[in-house]
Amino acid sequence: MKDIFHRFLFAKHILVRENASTDGYAMESLYALGELCGIKVVSGAELANRNMISFAAGQLGVNVPKPFYTGFPDTVRNLSPDKLLFDQMVHYTVTYGFGDFSNPGHSVFEEQFERMAFRGKSEVKEFVILREEEAVGTIREAVADLLKSSRPLNDSSFSMVKEAIGEYGCEVSECASKNTAIRLLVALRDMQFVRFLSLSDVIKVADEINFTQYFKNDIREMNWRNQDRKFLTGLIDALCEGSRANVRECYEKKALWSGLLHHIHYKAKTAQGKAFVRTMRGRENGSVYSAFEKELKNGNIREAIHILKEGKGNGAFLRNLDYLLSRCKTKDQWDYVLQEIGDANGILLLQLIMKYAAAAKKEKAGYRTFRFNRHNMSVTHREKPEESCRRGTFLGPDANRMLESVFRERAKAYFRGRINKVYIDPAMKEMALPLQENASQGGLGVLAKGSRLPLDLSKIIRAFTYWEKVDDIDLSVFGLSEEGEQIEFSWRTMAEKQSDAILFSGDQTSGYNGGSEYYDINVPAFKELYPKTRYVIFCDNVYSGKNFATCFCKAGYMLREDGDLGEVFEPKTVKSSFQINCESTFAFLFGIDLKDGKFVWLNMANQGSSRVAGDNYLDFLMDCFDYTSVMNVYSFFEMLADTVTKDPDEADVIVSDTLSEEGRNVIRSYDFEKIMTYMQ
Repeated sequence: MKDIFHRFLFAKHILVRENASTDGYAMESLYALGELCGIKVVSGAELANRNMISFAAGQLGVNVPKPFYTGFPDTVRNLSPDKLLFDQMVHYTVTYGFGDFSNPGHSVFEEQFERMAFRGKSEVKEFVILREEEAVGTIREAVADLLKSSRPLNDSSFSMVKEAIGEYGCEVSECASKNTAIRLLVALRDMQFVRFLSLSDVIKVADEINFTQYFKNDIREMNWRNQDRKFLTGLIDALCEGSRANVRECYEKKALWSGLLHHIHYKAKTAQGKAFVRTMRGRENGSVYSAFEKELKNGNIREAIHILKEGKGNGAFLRNLDYLLSRCKTKDQWDYVLQEIGDANGILLLQLIMKYAAAAKKEKAGYRTFRFNRHNMSVTHREKPEESCRRGTFLGPDANRMLESVFRERAKAYFRGRINKVYIDPAMKEMALPLQENASQGGLGVLAKGSRLPLDLSKIIRAFTYWEKVDDIDLSVFGLSEEGEQIEFSWRTMAEKQSDAILFSGDQTSGYNGGSEYYDINVPAFKELYPKTRYVIFCDNVYSGKNFATCFCKAGYMLREDGDLGEVFEPKTVKSSFQINCESTFAFLFGIDLKDGKFVWLNMANQGSSRVAGDNYLDFLMDCFDYTSVMNVYSFFEMLADTVTKDPDEADVIVSDTLSEEGRNVIRSYDFEKIMTYMQ
């Protein structure tokens, strides 16, 4: 079985026995998994073997490079800011100045002493072991569920799906997400995925080719090879026939179409294709949105809605709802817009609930931050003053609360009765729904954006990152007040900020041999030292300027009894370890809500080429800390059920991270693909 499948299953707490024969070391292997990695095998223990030890250790990060300072002993804690700065200047001179990356650097002031044996307690991680044929069945089920989802997949899930289609011949009878269909079409060059697309989707296909094959973000910058031109020509020929030739929707990107047809030297073979080419190169503009805007400009709200719904569907109408309501001049127009709200799919209803709940908290029209995902990376745009002056769309808090209520009631009616009886662990009230996870990374312990975990404030949070095949990656921490004021804790500011509240390991740079960085956060001490700070945000950036995808980088966090006990990296204490492999130099990792004492998942690749953290506004991230108060896994499954039972034995579906019953339909917070099938 390929490593990509092992990694996918490991994130679901599953180990795989690849052959039937035993190596005779099952008991020893189980002991080693527990002693080294904190893994307790609750099913399939007889299948354990020695190979699982090295694999699990690798996933948790046993062979992590030593940090700049070997642990955080008092000899480092007590160094003055001047000595800390001198320390790192010496290190940079040796590495970058002399080009010596052969050995990890250590403090020139640090005394040699014998480290104490690790004595901290840790929580066990419960795993099961499956035979390979059972594991393949699990992979097939996951692929089918992922393809049923209309949400774009993150890079790790997509790579697994792509490999499974080739390795196990997984049948693709359904692909609800056009984004996924386009990526599979481009990656596999398999024309079976054309049946999930329309002619207007060709521009997105071209954009995907331009990005993945030529590393260009702008489709207007093309210099393609003949094989890619021929591929796209065949795609257009196939789509220029029948119901998938939705020419009217192509008007919206007419200029791009004209440039694309010219670049690939497209020559239509059919009468329908020739008519399409003439349309894209002509002067006529039959765009639905152009006609929609024309009617709005003339004050014809009803006709504008009719054009939009007929040409683009009810989903487009709902996405433009606040835009339409802001242009209503009378109460009759407002009421008409609301009565036109028709049916919507489950995903859209959930998104609208989240949207209007967030908007209701904004009491006045300030500068907005727009966020969307492109090429599986988060893109943010903070509204400029001149843009804010031109803006005519703003609904007050009361209107937004009313709309949230409307869509919440519609969602209840839409989802009700899909499950007869469900048992839901109360802990699921803190787990967020995987509504937009395509910009996230996958791995052990990774949860949906906005998920909240209780913190044991007696423990130290040790955030870590380590890397290979690149000179330097920086782990940084930012504090945010409720008003959005930022305070930076990074390699360029920590010389004067080291304390018992927040401690930085130092910037280790040992090039292709690997490097690592750590932050220790003592939450009670941090709150006392920085009382205005409400949120703490961790992020990674590649100082060397390479994309994460071109190097090897892992990040995660540990919960430690005491930072000075044992080795600096103890796999037993690892709560999450995931690989960052996005086509970007910057990624948000996770955060802490200091007021509520909760660890919060952010996990977001940020599009751009930032080599230094702290150059951007981060206040837009505050919304992520509040997701679960609006909608969470508990409230969602409560919508789905006829009955929520307190007895798991009575339930048709069990939603819990702690209950495990063989043969029962159990859904865990990290089973994104299972949750998404219910969200459709």
